[in-house]
Amino acid sequence: MPDCSVVVITYNDAARLTRAVRSVLGQSLRNLEVIIVDDASTDRTPEVVAALCREDARVRSIRRTVNSSGCGAPRNDGLAAAASPYVTFLDSGDRLTRHACKSMLLEIERTGSDFVTGQVCLVAGHDGRRRLYHPEIYRRRAVNGIREDPAMFLDAFATNKLFRAHFLRRHDLWFEEGILFEDHVFTAKLFCATRRFAVVPWVVYDRHHAAGEPSFSLDVREPDNVRQRLHAARLSDEVLRERGFADLVPARRHRFLRHDLRVHLDPLPAGDRVWVKEFAALARPYLTEIAGENPELFDRIDPVARVCCHLIMTDRIEELEVAARSLTGPRAAPRRAVRREGRTYWGTAPEPWLDITSLHLAERPFSASRLRHEVTELSVAGPTLAMTVRTYDPFCVLDTRLHAGWRAELRVRDLRIRLAPRRQDDGSYLSEVLVDLATTVRGGDEGRLRALLGFDGRQEPRISFTRPDGHTTSDALLVSPAMRPIEVRVPGHTVSVLPDGSAAVLRMRWRREGVLRQVPRLNRLRRRATARLGGRTGKLRVYRGLVRVLPRRPDLALFESDVGRGYTGNPRYIYEELRRRRLPLKVVWSAARRGPDFPGEAPLVRRMSWRYVWTLARAGYWVDSHGFPLDFPKPPGTRYLQTWHGQGVKTVGFDAPGLRADLPGTRARWRAAVARWDALVSPGAEFERTFLPANEYAGPVLRHGSPRCDVLVHGDPGAPRRVRRRLEIPDDRRILLYAPTCRDGGSGRSVRADLRELAEALAGEWVLVLRTHPAEPCEVPEEVRHFVRAAGSYPEVNDLMLASDVLMTDYSSLMCDYAVTGRPMLFLIDDWDEYRRCERGSLYDLPAIAPGPCLTTTAQVIEALGDLDGVRAAFAERYAEFRRVWCADERGHAAARVVDAFFLGRSYAPPPDAPPPDMPPQGASRRQPAGEGR
Repeated sequence: MPDCSVVVITYNDAARLTRAVRSVLGQSLRNLEVIIVDDASTDRTPEVVAALCREDARVRSIRRTVNSSGCGAPRNDGLAAAASPYVTFLDSGDRLTRHACKSMLLEIERTGSDFVTGQVCLVAGHDGRRRLYHPEIYRRRAVNGIREDPAMFLDAFATNKLFRAHFLRRHDLWFEEGILFEDHVFTAKLFCATRRFAVVPWVVYDRHHAAGEPSFSLDVREPDNVRQRLHAARLSDEVLRERGFADLVPARRHRFLRHDLRVHLDPLPAGDRVWVKEFAALARPYLTEIAGENPELFDRIDPVARVCCHLIMTDRIEELEVAARSLTGPRAAPRRAVRREGRTYWGTAPEPWLDITSLHLAERPFSASRLRHEVTELSVAGPTLAMTVRTYDPFCVLDTRLHAGWRAELRVRDLRIRLAPRRQDDGSYLSEVLVDLATTVRGGDEGRLRALLGFDGRQEPRISFTRPDGHTTSDALLVSPAMRPIEVRVPGHTVSVLPDGSAAVLRMRWRREGVLRQVPRLNRLRRRATARLGGRTGKLRVYRGLVRVLPRRPDLALFESDVGRGYTGNPRYIYEELRRRRLPLKVVWSAARRGPDFPGEAPLVRRMSWRYVWTLARAGYWVDSHGFPLDFPKPPGTRYLQTWHGQGVKTVGFDAPGLRADLPGTRARWRAAVARWDALVSPGAEFERTFLPANEYAGPVLRHGSPRCDVLVHGDPGAPRRVRRRLEIPDDRRILLYAPTCRDGGSGRSVRADLRELAEALAGEWVLVLRTHPAEPCEVPEEVRHFVRAAGSYPEVNDLMLASDVLMTDYSSLMCDYAVTGRPMLFLIDDWDEYRRCERGSLYDLPAIAPGPCLTTTAQVIEALGDLDGVRAAFAERYAEFRRVWCADERGHAAARVVDAFFLGRSYAPPPDAPPPDMPPQGASRRQPAGEGR
């Protein structure tokens, strides 16, 4: 008997059926059977089915003689024929992931559940863009009935589940036949029957859909599709009532409002007025029924979706078309909004149904504020595009006079076209603009190269407004969804100007023509040649030759911080000490890309360029914080100062996951890289106790503290002003610096706090500055941008520490630097067990040594921030011990001592009139009180 039966249903899908079946035959669970149910296909599907049956004995088939017009009947046929104790379903256009069957079978047996459900990945387009379906509900757990977690109604698929076959048959769980969306009704029955089911967070099912591919249920602009979806929703409600679960009808309807309705609402603007009216007429009765019986459900969905629902129910079609364009794409601002008693409403009247306060669009800083730009007229004359644009400013973020100092411009790649907006009587602004498409590939070195070689790709014109203080807000342009694409011929290109997506965003699509069409092939050849001759291997070969023939320059130093990402860390402060003393040393900085934060007087060299290789070979000094390129040996006579980039609780060196396994060459390469170091900057004895043996380093150690911490000891009155000005933080807000460390592989799971919950509780008093690890950037949700400032690209983390009132972190080495300030720290470590066992790992028991409370929920964070005096008192002794262990050598003159020891070969003696300052006591601050001097 096979362990599992996989029922694959198909209809006229010969092109994709083989892919689906082979995803089953390639499962790591080998003992299974495949039952293909052909729903009376009229194409080559029967031939493909026969070939698959001949290819593998585990495949058998059932052919229906009459098409059932749905998925229910063929699934029922497959379920009736299944011979194994477990069964799952697969549509012919989709795929199972390789370990889906085995992993779900193990989970269902481990938990004793009736079925197990796993994550679905939505694979869109021919380029395979992947998106997880509501990942927040797929946490690994066993659920004792749907009442324990009604949010699982969102999981209305039949195809991402493994069932006990006898459970389905005992409870007479069959699919409705002759309807679409039979999954919804089936899962309603399923949740009523089950007493226990399991959930797993890994992807078990890839759901594919690309334009032009057949789909049973995704033709969302067909009236019958809407009718069928509404019919399935009503049937599901009735199932719950009949089976004693009437109290869960609101939860099931919430799924309809949050997901099913959005399937049709999101693409609604792309339809014509007739379709919008027809859809509204179909949806209105059910929405009105929900509003009468469960009005509170509308408060739990997206505010703009609630606005659309109200416009549907009140038959305001023109306003519905405008509002629906704000559901997708750039999520455009409303044309108008009104503020009353601290609430914000869509449109011109303060109607409760139109309340969009929770989006906090009116409280955002200028750079995150939203305007709405609509192209009202568009014409083409030769290569010139003429547009009239109406700009709506619903939240009054623009200076009504747009006086000197303000700048408005249209941006298309390198092109900047100044605008002269004219304020209209209704409060909007009108601009006329001419865009010469032939010039959009000119300007700057990159633009000149693109003009020569041509360009294939898309451009999104944006209108930006810049204030006199330099802050800029920009938004895309919206065009009519009914606009026909316009093709414009410019030298060497055809440019298509067209609406994109359901929101109809203006896009320009460039395509090379003539001889320039050969450029991509030539570029591929060039890249291959560059990789062969100028790649890392070729440069290493040249470098070894240069080292042998070139003399070292004792007056040349190559500095690099964070693998060239910026001007920061220990190398920065050592460099500034060298400049302060005016030592006869030319310093060249390595930069991954040129940025405004590098000092103007220092020459830059692009990391891993030929100039970089030349400088590596010539420099008499190397100074960095992470590691110069592995495999590049240090030249004879060059001295290498490794300053490292932090200390803390995480594993390092050969104890870290990347080097812990004895993989061939990996450990040897790191050992050779460490052997290049001539001296190591040490912040203290505890760092040496763990770092030196973990990296097998036995060379000279400069235990003088961390140069980057000198400013934290002395303070910098300008740092809070810089941070508040750049991040647009009001003077009356306190600053919570949230700096989580990255998770392995850049999984995006480092931000553990619920930013929405924090914003709701703290936005009136605090601003959260989010400093994620460079390897794991985070997109701040739209609805918390009034409260959260993304600071991942802020050039100097010391400024953020000096400006902040509290640090919230987890396992980041920043905790050791922040302890120098003496300010409170909170540790959000809800994944402590997972992190120390499965991720990076820890050398210390953090909950036992942390100089602040170790928290596991956002609610606990909010509570701690409400009683900081209590936190200080409760952790005063542990904070003092933490600083004794990690900060004892931070005396404020580390950079000077390192320069003396490494570059001058002498001991540092502080001048008698400037004794080294002590660290501030725990809880003290060297910054000015809130509101002073800013």
